Amino acid sequence: MIGLVDCNNFYVSCERVFNPKLNRRAVGIMSNNDGCIVARSNELKALGVKMGTPAHHVRPLAPTLREP
Repeated sequence: MIGLVDCNNFYVSCERVFNPKLNRRAVGIMSNNDGCIVARSNELKALGVKMGTPAHHVRPLAPTLREP
């Protein structure tokens, strides 16, 4: 038996489980090696941020961006 699950905004959803303050906020998850956005919340998508956008291009949209 093989199962395939495609979750919308999976990594954003995981972050929101552990940090409920992120609910209803634009959230982007960066990749480990190149600093590009690899998961976007619907709020961030609405701002026009595309998959793979470098995080430094998003900083003007989010002045309170916090690096992990």
